[in-house]
Amino acid sequence: MARTPVLAAGGIVLRREIPPRFAVVRLRKRNEWVLPKGKLDDGETPRAAAEREVLEETGHDVDVHEFLGTLVYDSGGRSKVVHYWRMDAGGKPVRALMNDIREVDWLPLDAALERLSRGYERAFLENVGPIALQAAALAERERRARARAVAAERRRSREAAMPQVVDEQEVADAPDVADAAAPAEAPAIDQPPLAQGEPDPPAMAPQDFPAAAPDAAAETVIPEQAPPLVHEVVPAGAAPQPAPRKNLIERVRDWLRRAA
Repeated sequence: MARTPVLAAGGIVLRREIPPRFAVVRLRKRNEWVLPKGKLDDGETPRAAAEREVLEETGHDVDVHEFLGTLVYDSGGRSKVVHYWRMDAGGKPVRALMNDIREVDWLPLDAALERLSRGYERAFLENVGPIALQAAALAERERRARARAVAAERRRSREAAMPQVVDEQEVADAPDVADAAAPAEAPAIDQPPLAQGEPDPPAMAPQDFPAAAPDAAAETVIPEQAPPLVHEVVPAGAAPQPAPRKNLIERVRDWLRRAA
């Protein structure tokens, strides 16, 4: 009658370094270097057992990823079936190693293959090790892409929340809409104010001006210059007498008479 196989689970554990490093543990009892693994407890799933055993034998919290394969070999007259998952270890150990483990070492793939004491584990790691490295590299690229996307989204959110800063030079150079829309005012024409009490000049009709007699010589008449104004000296104490004002028609007639 065949004996029931022993069920166990473990991990191909990598630490993020350049190059990535694999975990190998040294057994205290036999002084052998092996992959971290252990038997399932009652009612425990292989995946949960793999995570627990790796924590106990390496001292590191791990992230469990894809399933890599199963290794079957004979152990003490019984078959031992070990399921392995790819795992990423944290930066620092979080607990002490279990009593069955003397030490843990982190090695590149080639060095880890040389360090393992059992031939079937070396063959297994030689097959699944490159797969684990490729999967880890792809996951790292995806992680960085997500981090860049999150950083870009946060940057856009900060820029949207920041108030818009207006350049003072641009504001000074911008044309004033109100000034541009306002129509240009016509220049004002200064007119001499009328003297107080002087009546507005009457409008002149053409018939008010006497027609000049035609002159055979048709000489050009140049009006004499008006004599300079002479200020009359008023004796002290005498009230100035206002001069009689002439209307515009009379002044024009006087000028024509003097010109003739």
